[in-house]
Amino acid sequence: MTVLASSLDPTSPELAANREAMLTKLAELDAEHAKALAGGGPKYVERHRKRGKLLARERVELLLDPDTPFLELSPLAAWGSDYTVGASLVTGIGVVEGVECLITANDPTVRGGASNPWSLKKALRANDIALANRLPVINLVESGGADLPSQKEIFIPGGAIFRDLTRLSAAGIPTVAVVFGNSTAGGAYVPGMSDHVIMVKERAKVFLGGPPLVKMATGEESDDESLGGAEMHARVSGLADYFAVDERDALRQARRVVARLNHRKAYGDPGPAQPPKYAADELLGIVPGDLRTPFDPREVIARIVDASDFDEFKPLYGTSLATGWAALHGYPVGVLANAQGVLFSEESQKAAQFIQLANQRDIPLLFLHNTTGYMVGSQYEQGGIIKHGAMMINAVSNSRVPHLSVLMGASYGAGHYGMCGRAYDPRFLFAWPSAKSAVMGPQQLAGVLSIVARQSAAAKGQPYDEEGDAALRAMVEQQIESESLPMFLSGRLYDDGVIDPRDTRTVLGMCLSAIHTAPYEGARGGFGVFRM
Repeated sequence: MTVLASSLDPTSPELAANREAMLTKLAELDAEHAKALAGGGPKYVERHRKRGKLLARERVELLLDPDTPFLELSPLAAWGSDYTVGASLVTGIGVVEGVECLITANDPTVRGGASNPWSLKKALRANDIALANRLPVINLVESGGADLPSQKEIFIPGGAIFRDLTRLSAAGIPTVAVVFGNSTAGGAYVPGMSDHVIMVKERAKVFLGGPPLVKMATGEESDDESLGGAEMHARVSGLADYFAVDERDALRQARRVVARLNHRKAYGDPGPAQPPKYAADELLGIVPGDLRTPFDPREVIARIVDASDFDEFKPLYGTSLATGWAALHGYPVGVLANAQGVLFSEESQKAAQFIQLANQRDIPLLFLHNTTGYMVGSQYEQGGIIKHGAMMINAVSNSRVPHLSVLMGASYGAGHYGMCGRAYDPRFLFAWPSAKSAVMGPQQLAGVLSIVARQSAAAKGQPYDEEGDAALRAMVEQQIESESLPMFLSGRLYDDGVIDPRDTRTVLGMCLSAIHTAPYEGARGGFGVFRM
């Protein structure tokens, strides 16, 4: 085997400093995750419990097979906005009756589970994951519908939720709705468009218009139960397929529905997996606090792939990008990992060839980001950096094997695109707390603006305001720094979550398992024109 040798010294001051910086970032991350876990806060959590109801994550836990993990997705959605962190919705992948499922659960302690613009983005991302990976969808429903003050941002794009449910069903991907409380107005179409519907006695309320709206529209007097209660839908309308006496019974019935789906993975069990030779805890000390300091991504690869076994491809060519073959939890992967930050022509050509090889062999690709982008300067422009960078981006864009991305450090400029950033539809994308992503680094961006302003003043024959320039640069640097941090980006769903580096192997293993539920085949051509 080609086991990676590690030169990491666990006792070095540099490692200790890096580890301390990472632990500080993880503590900040934990504080933000705690806000999502807190939901609407103690007052509304207590009110919900007094009604004899389970919290959203308690419902998820009872639904899952005992002692199995739940990969929560987008837990920081809406971070930095006016809405509660988590966006009143829990989404993730978990195992139910031995079947990997995409699970969503409204959090009724946050404005009654009403959907805001970030809830919508989060739900649509979950549907994309379910469709791409053929994961059955289980919606644990208790929502008052759209958050009306923000309806202008929800109503038009919100129709995609119902479109997605029908497309999932049409693709043979099962959809299950378990209704615990309100599912009204447009929300009534969630059970209405699901393959299997379970409603809780005297709790579920499913109607297009509640009693007040019916009174205003038709003059009819009605009540919740006769208009849209679980028993009515089970006995009269037929919307409910299963009638549950309480929440736990509803979750038990949901598990039985999944057990009878006959839903099978496209691929069998993966090959045998051996743990890495090096401790995952050491991942905390690899990325420097200052991302301008390079680090060897092979130290990361050695701590996440099976047996730390890595067959490197073209190790002496394009050395700023490490590429090679490995296995992760028994699944074969091709790895592309930035080494010294900058991508040159050689790295771009090497990446394009490697991606083509992975497609020929039907091997998923894992991108480990730490890049400041493609190299600039007259020497590199004359050497063809544009066409070579375009070649790499072309290969990533038209590759048909599943892609996974992890942002470890910097992910700037077109390098973010070439390394399969969000716009290039990786099946999953996660970030470490050390990651940063923007059009370029804060100092570089502020410096560019300063040079342009200085040249503009000179062209007009005007004196240049040095004090104003210094203030502008400081302001821009601060703005770009704050907008390139992982929590800011995760809040906007530019990734699927910010993860502890020590969990990277587990998270990627769960993702690879989900990916192998759906059949895939690499591109055998069709990459478009490579400018040579």
